[in-house]
Amino acid sequence: MEHLTKQTFFDKVFNYEQNKEWKFEGDKPCIIDFYADWCQPCKMVAPILEELSDEYKGQIDIYKVDTEAEQELAAAFGIRSIPSLLFVPKDEQPQMAMGALPKETFRQVINDVLLKQAKEAN
Repeated sequence: MEHLTKQTFFDKVFNYEQNKEWKFEGDKPCIIDFYADWCQPCKMVAPILEELSDEYKGQIDIYKVDTEAEQELAAAFGIRSIPSLLFVPKDEQPQMAMGALPKETFRQVINDVLLKQAKEAN
């Protein structure tokens, strides 16, 4: 799992300074975990995301954004509570979810939202 800075976010996800409309820069769907080190629910989500990262290796990317270190990035997405998770399909608008989700919910969103297009394309 990779930690993103504003610059790597621009390169891999979305350059909001250049584009008004959503334009995904990645080559596969991703989940972005907006978190902070002091946040207890964030600590619950972290190992789940690690497992999913292994489980869906090569199919999706999972990124983390430290809202303390990257306050501008957090503000750009209107992050008010953490953890906030941004689910980014390849060709559709991203969807934000708040709070510590159980693994099954992640799995459902990955399969129904992030990998749906890949299935339809086959």
